[in-house]
Amino acid sequence: MPIVTIQQGPRDVALKRDLVRRVTDAFVDAYGVPAETVQVWIHEVPADSWGAAGKLTADK
Repeated sequence: MPIVTIQQGPRDVALKRDLVRRVTDAFVDAYGVPAETVQVWIHEVPADSWGAAGKLTADK
């Protein structure tokens, strides 16, 4: 059973639905597994808890 973990900033629920569908479809196409076996975990990190290039993303 494939388990996919996605770490990202907060997104709208409609965007996450689409992402989960597309990631699932990719695994079904690539591995030939049933969609029911694909799990997608979205871990959302707030902008004040994420940094890049020496700065919090909240400060950009």
